[in-house]
Amino acid sequence: MNIFERFMQIDRRWIFLAIGIVVIIPFFFPLGLPVTVTEPVQNLYDALDEIPPNGQPLLLAIDYAPATLPELEPMSLALLRHAFSNDINVAVLTLHPAGYGLAERAMNQVAEEMGQVYGEDYCFLGFRPGLSAVILGLGVNIRNVYPEDAYGTSLNDIPMLDGIRNYDDIPLLITLAGWSAAEAWVLYAHQPYGQDVGAGVTAVMATDLYPFLDTGQLVGLLGGMRGAAEYEGLINHPDAGVRGMDSQSAVHILIIILIVLGNIAYFGARRKKREMERDAA
Repeated sequence: MNIFERFMQIDRRWIFLAIGIVVIIPFFFPLGLPVTVTEPVQNLYDALDEIPPNGQPLLLAIDYAPATLPELEPMSLALLRHAFSNDINVAVLTLHPAGYGLAERAMNQVAEEMGQVYGEDYCFLGFRPGLSAVILGLGVNIRNVYPEDAYGTSLNDIPMLDGIRNYDDIPLLITLAGWSAAEAWVLYAHQPYGQDVGAGVTAVMATDLYPFLDTGQLVGLLGGMRGAAEYEGLINHPDAGVRGMDSQSAVHILIIILIVLGNIAYFGARRKKREMERDAA
């Protein structure tokens, strides 16, 4: 058996092991592969960066579930870090019933990391059912929809929300979602009230939202793990997004190498077989 045939018959478990190793290594030893920042990501960064400090809050809707957490949580952490580093107040809410704990986790992680004070620098409004009704209601009066925050404190007793009534007092709203919530925010917040909306979605959903970018209904867009990695690069804080992209890129390179070697082995084995048949004749 020649070397080409040996390669063709390699146990696939070795290939699975190699892919597993290549996936894991970048999470512990980042490769630092370059990630070019695209225009939709830059636009969202600029829109958040323009919010005046210690004034009207960013409204961050963490509308994802555990199934889409790997792509979307890095975005929420990067956005919160950007806002807090600029002394921008952040009001967090969720329209997904499974998003309550995930929103709280991301918010508390970054708040603790950056020494933010609840009620003064950030707050958590929690979850309310009724997607379109909630979004429309926020345009009339936030306190009609959320009379209290997630922990039972009246919004009137939260200092950072003093004078904040509706979308007129929200300079930017960003939704992070793995379902149709992003479109709902555009339809029910931007269209009737003129609210500036940005979004972060899974990679497979990003193409569906590009028409909203073209019409100006979205100020910016983060698409999948790459979008998170681009934003992490803009804030100079590489984290799970950058590591995830390193891992994806490394796996893609390995797969390309395996495809090339597989083709070399196939055609080499076929040529050897023909030579042996010719010699036998």
